[in-house]
Amino acid sequence: MEKQTFDVMAVEGGSPVKMWTRGVPVEEEAKKQLSNTAKMPFIYKHIAAMPDVHLGKGSTIGSVIPTLGAIIPAAVGVDIGCGMMAAKTTLTANDLPDNLGPLRSAIERSVPHGMSPKTRGFKGRDKGSWDTPPKPVDIAWLQLKDEFDAICEKTPKLKNTNNYKHLGTLGTGNHFIEICLDEVGFVWFMLHSGSRGVGNAIGTYFIELAKKDMRTHFINLPDEDLAYLPEGTQHYDDYVEAVGWAQKFARMNREVMMQNLIAAVRTVITKPFETHVEAVNCHHNYVQKENHFGKDVLVTRKGAVSAREGELGIIPGSMGAKSYIVRGKGNPESFHSCSHGAGRTMSRNEAKRRYTVEDQVRATEGVECRKDEHVIDEIPMAYKDIDAVMEAQRDLVEVVHTLKQIVCVKG
Repeated sequence: MEKQTFDVMAVEGGSPVKMWTRGVPVEEEAKKQLSNTAKMPFIYKHIAAMPDVHLGKGSTIGSVIPTLGAIIPAAVGVDIGCGMMAAKTTLTANDLPDNLGPLRSAIERSVPHGMSPKTRGFKGRDKGSWDTPPKPVDIAWLQLKDEFDAICEKTPKLKNTNNYKHLGTLGTGNHFIEICLDEVGFVWFMLHSGSRGVGNAIGTYFIELAKKDMRTHFINLPDEDLAYLPEGTQHYDDYVEAVGWAQKFARMNREVMMQNLIAAVRTVITKPFETHVEAVNCHHNYVQKENHFGKDVLVTRKGAVSAREGELGIIPGSMGAKSYIVRGKGNPESFHSCSHGAGRTMSRNEAKRRYTVEDQVRATEGVECRKDEHVIDEIPMAYKDIDAVMEAQRDLVEVVHTLKQIVCVKG
């Protein structure tokens, strides 16, 4: 193992925070949020802060929160199971058409994205759900339906959420589909999304339920979004069941999108090719039981990726920046984790205030993507330097492939 690259932030009345943030800016608000979370009495050992750490809701994005005997629904958040999928193909840069516009349009038509049926000034499907879901969605839903019905028997309000018609759809915000080239010119397909409307509904429901429980039992918290569910209670059991299902939905959502992405590319590139030569499908907003320092604990990764020794993961940069396929080093101090991306340095509103469409055009030169006012908040300058982020976590992962996007579809 290389020399450790973390610093330790002591927290009065709480557990320490180990931070892999050398050479990367961390806002004071994020440090305070980390400190608040570290004061919760059920934190196990310490909190691990990744180099992309920044202010979130309740808990910081880019943090790893191990707990004993309790779970914080807002730490998992409402984008349950959000994560990445990447697949290497046998195509190379020479197999791509000179004009990548039709390729982007084909992808936009094959995967619902965005949130409104109204036109927002770009080509392709501009609607966040299926009108009539295709066969891959039906097949995937059959693997999810029975467990979802059982969850809805306990929580009926989840039944009328966007679930079946959101399976295999992209969403909005920083969710994306990309075609990338690796360091030797092979083509990769990569995408980023989660559990969509139904995951949001599950997260929101249990966050509010936890807050209500705190008020009922007169439990004071440093931040109400740190409301928790104690192990052994019915609400805890119901949440673990629901969040586990949402994480399955999220993984399957990415798999269905990947199928449709591949089919769309085949309509433009007629040369036969194989996919999944190498493939990764990993969450970065989730909770699961793991063994660390000899004890079974719940590990919540809010904007962090599992990086056990030898395990492959994905660390994407922003639009116009590099992304990485990485292999975990199994660092126990980080609870076998790494960052989930570059991490924002400013809010979406601040990015829209500070930058223009012309700035976006310059920053994404060479990438076939939308270049309009609706994606200014995703401009590369709103994110941390991905090179600095990777350097700060060199004892957590090693780089296997370096990817550069050439086509990007945003939600």
